[in-house]
Amino acid sequence: MALQGLANGVTRALMHVPLVSRGIGKRLVTLYVVGRKSGREYSVPVAYTKHDGALLIGTGFAWGRNLRTGEPIEIQLQGKRRTADVRVISDEAGVIEYYDLLCRDNRNFANFNNIGFTAQGDPDPEHMKKAFEAGARVFLLTPR
Repeated sequence: MALQGLANGVTRALMHVPLVSRGIGKRLVTLYVVGRKSGREYSVPVAYTKHDGALLIGTGFAWGRNLRTGEPIEIQLQGKRRTADVRVISDEAGVIEYYDLLCRDNRNFANFNNIGFTAQGDPDPEHMKKAFEAGARVFLLTPR
């Protein structure tokens, strides 16, 4: 994780390059998260999955604790900065249900979150439970 800040910086820069941003923007959105204690704005590029008209995002990182249901955030999606409404999923059943969707849609998400797959090709329920126990949350963002 030591290089995560560098990787995020490179990704953010690439998302501003017109032709490149079209390709990576199909899977990435930048969230502009304001720290509750610091008041500082963090720009966080994350992978998303489209689900029922919303962007589905999962993370176990601390920045996720700054998002609250009903408190909109700014995002940059496909080159446009806009506001999105937030719904936080933090219960075990909900996190596992949505992590299952995220893992099926994006194997890189599964790998990054240490979630393997069963012999039948399904995301491993025990791995998703461990992700939840380590603090994983899911966010449904609805762009305005």
